[in-house]
Amino acid sequence: MRNPWLARILSWLAAAIVGAVFGIAATIAHSATWWGFFPIGLILGALACAAILIAVRTLTADRWAGLAAGVGMVLLVTIVSGRGPGGSVIVPNTLTGQIWGFLVAGMVILIAAWPDFSRLKARDES
Repeated sequence: MRNPWLARILSWLAAAIVGAVFGIAATIAHSATWWGFFPIGLILGALACAAILIAVRTLTADRWAGLAAGVGMVLLVTIVSGRGPGGSVIVPNTLTGQIWGFLVAGMVILIAAWPDFSRLKARDES
């Protein structure tokens, strides 16, 4: 590809779409529980979202691609957290729903802000 900026912008767009898909899937599943109290949906949703954010950031070696995936994820979580046109609510205003919203945002901030250790040079101890 002759234009590297076009390739970067397209990769950011693809990362945002992937983040949005994972965000919506995990948001729908976040309220699932085992035995009535164990928040399995919250745990598995958080693991899946963290895994895709880490994978995008690692495989592209681009902090901005990881941030684009995170923005897509947070954007869709925010959109479906409101009341729908029919009055339905996917993320109710409960403790689990509030934890989910802040957890996704916190993961995105942590993974996007994590330093890139590959650019550090090894110190010579001689």
